[in-house]
Amino acid sequence: MPQTAGVLDSSPQWTAQLSAAWRNRLTGLSTAAQTDALFDLLTAQITAATGTDGTAAHGDRHAPWRRLGVYRHLADRLRAGLAEATGLTLPATLFFDQPTPAAVVVHLQTELLGLDEQTHIPAAHQLSTAAGEDPIAIVGMACRLPGRADTPEALWELVREGRDALVGLPDNRGWDLDALYHPDPDHPGTIYTRHGGFLPDIDQFDSAFFAIGPREANAVDPQQRLMLEISWEVLERAGIDPRSLHGSRTGVFSGVSLQDYGPAWHRAPAEQQGQLLTGNALGVITGRVAYALGLEGPALTVETQCSASLVAIHLAGQALRAGECDLALAGGVTVMSTPSMLLEFSRKRGLSPDGRCKAFAADADGTGWADGASVLLLERLSDARRAGHHIHALLR
Repeated sequence: MPQTAGVLDSSPQWTAQLSAAWRNRLTGLSTAAQTDALFDLLTAQITAATGTDGTAAHGDRHAPWRRLGVYRHLADRLRAGLAEATGLTLPATLFFDQPTPAAVVVHLQTELLGLDEQTHIPAAHQLSTAAGEDPIAIVGMACRLPGRADTPEALWELVREGRDALVGLPDNRGWDLDALYHPDPDHPGTIYTRHGGFLPDIDQFDSAFFAIGPREANAVDPQQRLMLEISWEVLERAGIDPRSLHGSRTGVFSGVSLQDYGPAWHRAPAEQQGQLLTGNALGVITGRVAYALGLEGPALTVETQCSASLVAIHLAGQALRAGECDLALAGGVTVMSTPSMLLEFSRKRGLSPDGRCKAFAADADGTGWADGASVLLLERLSDARRAGHHIHALLR
């Protein structure tokens, strides 16, 4: 009999009845009440699957599953419980596609009520996709630049006051500074400048905020860390809750050209093995931002050397005009984790000895290198006006 009951419980007729029962229950409720009812279901299933208090999902509806203790081996159990309770056929990729409790609730609501997923995107982001010649508006800006220019306002003050943003070679990156410098450009294994635009505190990162464990965080390139931080920040500066964009048609376009963090993979310590691939691949810089925010627009890493950020912004504008996305994060990042680029340019005699670029000047004597990260939030002008976003500038 138990075997027979199991067959009946999983029959198409039975699952259809469960789905219909949930549909009838939800139809008579307000949207907020529907959400609460499905969160009650979800928290009960989390408790059953993990043996822990599932109500934490109510308190932090946008927390990643790992923060709630739902790891891979428990995710299948939770998915099966939700499927059994609702009668829905839920994909094996449910918790990858829907990386937070709020996202799963939206998915359940969509499936049970037969809604279009666009229904759940905040009204401010249900915008037109008309292309044409609509100018592209810059509606948000964020940066980490030399000279403690950690905001656009700080950058403006640095330029207005004419302050020098260059510093000496960094002493917190494991470089052998005594052996690294030599004034002779032909001296092997050395560089002939002592200055550059180096960011301080590149080892500081709130990994827990982005649900990245300590072991993985140590293997993540600072370039990825910076892009996560300022992508979140640029949305806040634009007056948009980053969590509200989950499932939205928002694109990410990153210009990156340097990849020199971490040990060679075959010589990596045991605690970093399995983490360095995703922690250092240039393509993951963009993908990690898109995944962390739950964005479903184009995600593209551009590697065209010095023009990478410019090309990324151009491609973001093209994607907006083509209607491929409604918002776009576009920018770039460079962090010199090792002196390898300085060494290469030294052998080519391409470095400026004083670390300063003097473009178009008679005394130009090479390039000056610097760290930095900047992200712009782009939107079609008509959509920006409709949403009431502050417009800093236009790209035509």
